[in-house]
Amino acid sequence: MNDTYDVMIIGAGAAGLTAGIYASRARLSTLILNDGAIGGQMVLTNEVANYPGVETTNGYVLANTMKKQAKSFGCKIKSNAKIARYHLEGDVKSVELEDGRTFSAKTVILTPGGRPRSLGIPGEDTFKGTGISYCATCDGDFFRDKEIAVIGGGNSALEEAVTLTNFASKVTIVHQFDHFQAFEHAVEEARKNLKIEFVMESEPREFSGNGSLQSLTVEHLPTGEKKNIAVDGTFIFIGYLPNTEPFKGLVELNERNEFVVDGEMKTSIPGVFAAGDCINKRYRQITTATAEGTVAALSASEYLRQM
Repeated sequence: MNDTYDVMIIGAGAAGLTAGIYASRARLSTLILNDGAIGGQMVLTNEVANYPGVETTNGYVLANTMKKQAKSFGCKIKSNAKIARYHLEGDVKSVELEDGRTFSAKTVILTPGGRPRSLGIPGEDTFKGTGISYCATCDGDFFRDKEIAVIGGGNSALEEAVTLTNFASKVTIVHQFDHFQAFEHAVEEARKNLKIEFVMESEPREFSGNGSLQSLTVEHLPTGEKKNIAVDGTFIFIGYLPNTEPFKGLVELNERNEFVVDGEMKTSIPGVFAAGDCINKRYRQITTATAEGTVAALSASEYLRQM
C-alpha cells in the first residue's frame, strides 16, 4: 500500500524534526524518512548551552524531545529508510526504498544535513566530543583557559581561531602549507593576536590521551620530523560536506554541492523545499536549522493551499 502524504521530510536532524513538528501540528499528514541516528549532527554534541529557553542539555536529549513532539502531533517517523531513487517532479513526488517500499507526498522537504570534513587519522573518532570539535560556537566555552589547536588554513579556520582566543589561553594553528588560503584581513587579524601561534607546513598525524584529548602529533612536511603538541582540545576546520550526493542532477546545487534555496526554502523544483546544514548558508547551528525547518514547513503548507 502506498499512501500519499501531504508532506514527506527526508532526514531527521534538527531541521527535519522541526519541520515535522510544524507540518503535523498544522494537521498535514506528515512522514519523516531517516537513515541514521535521529537528530543527525545534533546528537554528537555532549552539551548544548546556547539553545534559547533551555539552560543546558545534550544533543541526544534535545533530539529525542523534538522526536516526541513531532510524534505527539501525528508525524510518522520511519528509521533505517535507505532510499534508492527519488522522483521529485510533478504534483505528487515519491521515493523508492532499497527494500522495495514506495512513499509518496504532495510536497517534500529535504533535510539530509551534512558532516564536517574529517582528517581520518588515529584518535579522531575516539576523542570526538571529548576534546575534538568541529564547531567553535558550540564548544568554545568548554575550553576556557585551556590550550587548544585549530586545524586548517581557510577563512573559517582563522576566523574561528581568533574567536577561540576569547576562551582559550593559547591557540596553535596547524596548516599544511607555508601560506593561508584565507582573505588577507583574516590572516592579519590572526597574526596580530598574541594568543595564537602557528605551526606551518605541518599535518596532524595522531590524537592521544587518557579518557580525554591530551596531545596532538604533527609532522613537519619538508623534514618529516614529528612532534607532540600538548592540547586540551582541537578544532578542525578543513571544510564541510553536505549530504546531497543523491540529489545531483535532480535539484539545483551550488559549487559547494549545497541546495540552492530562496528565503522561503524553495528549491529549483516546485513543491520541494530544503532546510538545515544542506543549504547554501554560512552559519550551521541547531538554532539556524530549526528556523529553516520552520520556514520550510510553513512554505510547504502555503504551497498545498495554493494547489
